[in-house]
Amino acid sequence: MSKPAVPFPPEDELHSNAWAKDIFKGKVVFCTGGAGTICSGQVRALVSLGANAAILGRREANTQSVAAEIAKVRPGSKVLGFGCDVRDHSSLVKAVESTVKELGRIDFLICGAAGNFLSTVDGLSPNAFKTVMDIDLLGSFNTVKACLPELKKTKGRIIFVSASFHYTGAALQSHVAAAKAGIDALSHSLSIELGPAGITSNVVTPGAIAKTEGMDRLTATNMVPEELRENPAKMTPLGRWGAISEVADATIFLFSDAGRYINGVTIVVDGGSWRNGNQVASFLYPMLFQPGAEKNFDFMTAKGGKKQKESKL
Repeated sequence: MSKPAVPFPPEDELHSNAWAKDIFKGKVVFCTGGAGTICSGQVRALVSLGANAAILGRREANTQSVAAEIAKVRPGSKVLGFGCDVRDHSSLVKAVESTVKELGRIDFLICGAAGNFLSTVDGLSPNAFKTVMDIDLLGSFNTVKACLPELKKTKGRIIFVSASFHYTGAALQSHVAAAKAGIDALSHSLSIELGPAGITSNVVTPGAIAKTEGMDRLTATNMVPEELRENPAKMTPLGRWGAISEVADATIFLFSDAGRYINGVTIVVDGGSWRNGNQVASFLYPMLFQPGAEKNFDFMTAKGGKKQKESKL
């Protein structure tokens, strides 16, 4: 089994000390994008508090390896790993069936599969735009459709992992902003439609989270001035990047009894950054978009397809 690409934080950084042991005993979480940095952290925290889990990712060997690592957090836990493309509804249905067969039920759903990359509109191909929309928005819809029969049985809860780009607009992220706006709208509608069945639907929106693949890529690129590479937390009101455990805390809250009457909301875990208007590339605006600027930056063209990188939340 291959070594997981995701570095796991120490066990004492899984979540805050606010949560009682075994609060999720007997519960099962189903998570797309579960092999990624943020989503694996969410699942790992839930498993540490008693849940069993199934995680899904496009690279089956890596997903199974991450599942095995997550299972180590609590002796006796069961964590399944499935290779799955969320754009394929039938593969999600099979994963749901296997999860129920092995784990007995699905109580919690995390829709976290996502595609992301930096690109100007000029450099963004229709195929690249469609790829992100299909993974993020269509993939979230497909996942809910596949899990809905089981969630109705358990009066389950749904969390969509989103972003804040669409709150104000963001340079180099028009494709992601459009997809995440759709995800938020989907969650809001589901909170109304599924509420009578006892199902809640909410959104958790991470900001800049340390020790994630996405932030490592961003801070390493030549678009970030040296001053910000040395102290990137200057972009956040709280003066630091967030921690994966802080996204996990928001997830635990919404899935716990404390969040049983929370429905149709968005919890933004970004230290207030979106209020400050600091978005990707804002520190190079408008120079970044002037004629000829693309010669100085190697990320400004995205054609999509198999070569397009998929971010892992």
